[in-house]
Amino acid sequence: MNKFTEFHLSENARILSPSIPGEKSRSLLDFQRAHEGSIVSYPVAMPIAISHAKGSIIEDVDGNRFIDFFSGAGVLNVGHSNPYVLSYVREQQEKLVHALDFPTANRMQLVQKILNQLPAAIRDEYKVSFCGPSGSDAVEASIKLAKHFTGREGIFAFQGSYHGMTSGALSATSNVKLRSRLHAMVPNITFIPYNYSYRSFFQKDSSGRPGCLDYLEDLLSNPHSGHDKPAAIILEPIQGEGGSIVPEDGFLQGIVEIARKHEIVVIFDEVQSGFFRTGDFWAFQQSGVYPDIITMSKGLGGVGFPISAIIYKKNIESWGPGDHIGTFRGNQVSIAAGNGAFDFIEEYHVGRHAKEMGEYLLGKLRILSESVAGIGEVRGRGLMIGIEYVTDRITKKPDPVTVKKIRSVCLQNGLLFETGGHYNNVIRFLPALIITPAIIDHAMSIFEMANTEVFTESFVPEINQH
Repeated sequence: MNKFTEFHLSENARILSPSIPGEKSRSLLDFQRAHEGSIVSYPVAMPIAISHAKGSIIEDVDGNRFIDFFSGAGVLNVGHSNPYVLSYVREQQEKLVHALDFPTANRMQLVQKILNQLPAAIRDEYKVSFCGPSGSDAVEASIKLAKHFTGREGIFAFQGSYHGMTSGALSATSNVKLRSRLHAMVPNITFIPYNYSYRSFFQKDSSGRPGCLDYLEDLLSNPHSGHDKPAAIILEPIQGEGGSIVPEDGFLQGIVEIARKHEIVVIFDEVQSGFFRTGDFWAFQQSGVYPDIITMSKGLGGVGFPISAIIYKKNIESWGPGDHIGTFRGNQVSIAAGNGAFDFIEEYHVGRHAKEMGEYLLGKLRILSESVAGIGEVRGRGLMIGIEYVTDRITKKPDPVTVKKIRSVCLQNGLLFETGGHYNNVIRFLPALIITPAIIDHAMSIFEMANTEVFTESFVPEINQH
């Protein structure tokens, strides 16, 4: 038995209803559509009403069980309802829930645990500040600090980026659809190409450095580039919603080098890729370079409690007491959940396990890609994985239609995942870091069957889609 088996409701899917959604789920979905705002989105593509969940298994109100390769949009890194973490939560709830930003032992423990992830040689150069409850709040705080420190307004962000839905975070998010009909966004945001090697317009330079770095250097050095020097460059070390894009070696190093040369603040957005999602605490750590500001949220809340933070260099701290405030800056229960998740990950060696399971899953996907011509690329690090679909491997024309079909077949058979990518043609796997080989095997059997069904044109659109 795998050491993590006990942390899951089961290790396989179980579909009891004639189709998904089942009758009870359909009733709740209908009620939601009638009485909740139309911004509800996830049940549109995954039409289920959840009863309970544990580990990597979700059970709906009809008794159907689904393998969860979504993890609450990358939040549930140690799985649903992890009992180890919940013991910290219950203990804290009896003591103190809300304390603004007053110091508590609970709060200081989490600050120290975060800082301990930095190399000892630079640990004293950084501080932690808790923000509002979401990743967007951390992004807003990071942009605000960069502007406050530099006295400049502009921000360079990247094509394929997703940083959140609040005003500043959305302004730095490249998906134009999300900003349609909004005409008063934060100004002076410049989008530049990310190091997306599968679809790169740039050749590597003579030293082997990603060519998109030369483009960035030209924007900053050329007096006629048309762009003022920005306050900050913000990027995801691995793009999440953009399609689980892992940049080439040298890209992050080059960004930091160029930014230092031009005295620009570097922000690494680790909201999704952080907290051991790749096996390392932060995805950028393999690069060996450290930014001025790091944003965190999602997995930091242990088992889904809302919290966010920025980790930043002391030498850019230009603000003082009250310059950035908020009522819910580090809820004590969320902090306790974060402490519990840290301790669980250390005790059970979850980072190492995530790397091993990531390689195991990537290996199976790469084997599958050999027999499925529609898979253009399989990529990822740890358990942050993307499978990009194309109509033709030579032209690389994106194929979002096939992705939707595969997702529908997988849903009907008990596998949940999110999609994304620059062209909505990427299937994204974000399973819990405590996933077991058995769960991966069962998930892959569903996924392989769905690919076979769709690519043999036996797919019949599900009439019960919502």
